[in-house]
Amino acid sequence: MTITKRRLLEGGAAAIAASLLAKTSWAQQRSSTGDAAWPTKPVHILVGFPAGASPDLAARAIAEPLSKILRQPVVVENKPGASGNTVADQVAKATDDHTIGALINGNLTIAKLLNPSLPFDPEKDFAPVGLIGTAPLVLAVSGSATGKTSAEQLPWVRNLGSGAKYGTPGVGTVGHLGMELIKSRAAITAQHKPYTGNPQVIAGLLANEIQLALLPPGLALPHIKSGKIKAIGVTSPERSPLAGDLPTIRDADVRGADLEIWTALAAPASMKPAAVARLNAALVEVISSPDVSQALLKTGWQAQPGSPDTLAKRMRADTTRLGGVIIMKGIHSEG
Repeated sequence: MTITKRRLLEGGAAAIAASLLAKTSWAQQRSSTGDAAWPTKPVHILVGFPAGASPDLAARAIAEPLSKILRQPVVVENKPGASGNTVADQVAKATDDHTIGALINGNLTIAKLLNPSLPFDPEKDFAPVGLIGTAPLVLAVSGSATGKTSAEQLPWVRNLGSGAKYGTPGVGTVGHLGMELIKSRAAITAQHKPYTGNPQVIAGLLANEIQLALLPPGLALPHIKSGKIKAIGVTSPERSPLAGDLPTIRDADVRGADLEIWTALAAPASMKPAAVARLNAALVEVISSPDVSQALLKTGWQAQPGSPDTLAKRMRADTTRLGGVIIMKGIHSEG
């Protein structure tokens, strides 16, 4: 069969048309999803606490797995200061689309309520990416507390009246605001005694300088197991794998005081939505893996994969709950 010049031209035109159609389809797909190539350079996760602190451990647990999915280095940078608010401000003002933060709930919720002079607004200046992990706090009492159960220990604290003291790692911390919330729900009148950190709070409980405290499970459990301090319960709505068999404070009939600490990834509000969506998808994939969820559990976090909207709802709920305590008690912090 003879192939004519016309058929060659027609075939060539068809091939060119098919090629153009494929390129157009690819371009339309990129246009519909935004910058599909993100990230185009290393991603930097800023952490406002020293190496080895809980938020730092959470960030490092996800960094390498994230880099494999995103096909770019993911670098964790520690910049301690002002309870993480210094880093929060840097993240809020970042403009390179590749700087994000591993921020705690205080940075993303009540920071501005505690200190109106802060140069960032948690509600307006961040694009929520997703939760990394959550953890309850343990409502602990000193070893001198009478009773073996929370149902007996809570009345012991209540009966001490204003002569009782509760310790926290500082004014405006979640331990401080959480205790004020619990006090309002449990008819407790213990007075606040701030320390410089949770290890000092533990020492105060062991020495009976204070009678009550909210503590991270990792710090509290060894002393609870040894019998040197006692636990009323955890502040999460349900029992936590981070706190063994401890009951919840709901089991002690303390209602309306559920509270968890958490670490989350947040980006500047200016970050492209497509980049935020890609980062969230990668984060969910990473923390849903058994290896990473176990690594987080070992560092004191329970993995909580979820959408940006889930994090945004958590931010609003915590702001409302703890913001009410701040306003009611007139609490201010310079952090």
